[in-house]
Amino acid sequence: MSAGQVLVAVLFTVSLGLVAAVEIASRREGSRVPSLGDVCGVVMRYRVGPLPVGRIAMFGFWWWLGWHLLAR
Repeated sequence: MSAGQVLVAVLFTVSLGLVAAVEIASRREGSRVPSLGDVCGVVMRYRVGPLPVGRIAMFGFWWWLGWHLLAR
């Protein structure tokens, strides 16, 4: 494994840890931090006229993520 691959793996692990920490913080009683599900719900409702831009953006994000993490 090269140093670049190790760095990417460490950064990916740190980012997953931060997402988990924010999700845990959002689940506390009286927290003003929105959960990941709340954020996704707001994005999914976004529309520009009849075009569901939020749904297209979420589809594109998951497609990009799957392509980069699962296609190799």
